[in-house]
Amino acid sequence: PRGLGSTLRRLWACAGGQRLALLSACALTLSGTGLALLGPWLIGRIIDLHVVPRDGDGLARACAVLLLVYLAATAMNWLQSFIMIGVSQRTVGVLRQDFFAALQDLPLSFFARRSQGELMSRATNDVEMVALFLNQALPQLMSSVVLLCGSLFIMLWMNPPMTLLALLTVPLAIIVTRQVAGRTRRHFSAQQGRLGELNGFIEETLSGQKVVQAYRREAGALREFDAINTQVRTASARAQILAGMMGPSMNATNNLGFAVMAATGAWLAIDGATSIGVVVAFLNYTRQIERPINDLANQFNLAQSALAGAERVLDIIDEPSEHAAGERTRLDRVRGEVSFEGVGFGYQAERPVLRGIDLHVRPGQMIALVGPTGAGKSTLVNLLTRFHDPGSGTLRIDGHDIRTLDKNGLRRHFGMVLQDTHLFSASVRDNIRFGRDDASAEEVERAAVLARADGFIRSLPQGYDTVLAENGANLSQGQRQLLAIARALLADPAILVLDEATSNIDTRTEALLRQAMDALLEGRTSFVIAHRLSTIAAADLIVVMDGGRIVESGTHRALLRQAGLYRTLYQSQFAHSRPD
Repeated sequence: PRGLGSTLRRLWACAGGQRLALLSACALTLSGTGLALLGPWLIGRIIDLHVVPRDGDGLARACAVLLLVYLAATAMNWLQSFIMIGVSQRTVGVLRQDFFAALQDLPLSFFARRSQGELMSRATNDVEMVALFLNQALPQLMSSVVLLCGSLFIMLWMNPPMTLLALLTVPLAIIVTRQVAGRTRRHFSAQQGRLGELNGFIEETLSGQKVVQAYRREAGALREFDAINTQVRTASARAQILAGMMGPSMNATNNLGFAVMAATGAWLAIDGATSIGVVVAFLNYTRQIERPINDLANQFNLAQSALAGAERVLDIIDEPSEHAAGERTRLDRVRGEVSFEGVGFGYQAERPVLRGIDLHVRPGQMIALVGPTGAGKSTLVNLLTRFHDPGSGTLRIDGHDIRTLDKNGLRRHFGMVLQDTHLFSASVRDNIRFGRDDASAEEVERAAVLARADGFIRSLPQGYDTVLAENGANLSQGQRQLLAIARALLADPAILVLDEATSNIDTRTEALLRQAMDALLEGRTSFVIAHRLSTIAAADLIVVMDGGRIVESGTHRALLRQAGLYRTLYQSQFAHSRPD
């Protein structure tokens, strides 16, 4: 885990333009606390100068001054609180912005290792704990420190022996604080981690609720939830038990010190060694010392939880970006020539998925990738868009080593239509415009017409302005796929990747779509992954993959004559047909 100093420095950096406001809040805290420190001393003076001598006129004036002091302290504390609310929310806003920006720059391999719910927990629960620390704990910690130090200074000035007596219980309080605080941060960090796991499980279960119900797994899901929930409860209980020990322990220590001070002060006043006003002032200061010590204990627990949350957020922000420093080449225009030269890749080094891939694609060619499930087809096209980089060999686009190309610039020349289409909770128009955000309304509608999506879009309640449910849940699978194809048409890419793009479209819709697909593919280099081999018979080159290797390549007719894997796959789909 990162050190406390490192975490605090990063939070200070997030404060940025709020530093002046933060310093102003600190100054108000110091001023308000300073006025509060005058209160007990003024009370003692009022008793000695006005109460004991029975000076009614002087008592009224002194009480008025005391009231003004406390009102001024209250006003400064209120203003400080108002400023800190703004500071905390703006600072946390920067932290949340940095967190989300970091997520946009992380490689897909990172998201494969993390659950969405766990990341959501960091973005919400952990960030809110930081906001609570800045808004509540930090001002109270500053006030407590000033109040404690100021009270001790005034007490020493008034009566050093009585001050030493009041401090007898302080070492005991320090020991208790150190013993408890040494364990709380670790347990609060564990609590936040378990909460992230629980959020991840809930998010995953809700996303797959249809599958859960279809396979009657409700009871199993509930058992798994109970197990994770028990872990959360256990971690939270440990953290809260330790945190809860702090307050009662400090109260017991403070009450012991107050009792000793009251008895000793009364004896000294009777003996004439000090005045009643000084004793009353010391009793007030003793209580005033107790409050900051208790606040320090209570707010320290909140600070531990907040710092644990901040560490979890900063861990994500500090994850290495997928944009390497050496990426300098930005292609303004792409012809579409692609070369795989001995390319190998594995998600885990010891388990290669692609082995020795050699393939040259000329601009404008349509390349079909076929093979059994797990052959490496999707992994190969993921290398093209640099979702992953080759582990060995070289992949070139227009002669440039893909590792030297700027990722954002490269992806601008790619269009993708995937088997699992993702649509956003926005209008149909905006979902299509995701392919090119500067497209006009007419261009969006033209792309929809080419994709044969215009008809069903206009039948929707608000047409192109209809807002879709999450992931397009209010559309059919085929309709979602048509929108994805319209999105790719609007992007007008130089290289197109179709990963089972027509798998969720019925035969009639596929026939209507064929002309649009032909127009989309014309003049573009395209990589088409398909299990329905009838859709790729016209490909310029069919690449057959198995076990991460290219085992065959050629045209449809040539591969059928070879009597290899492609012919076996073809015959399994068209057993009633004879090879051409």
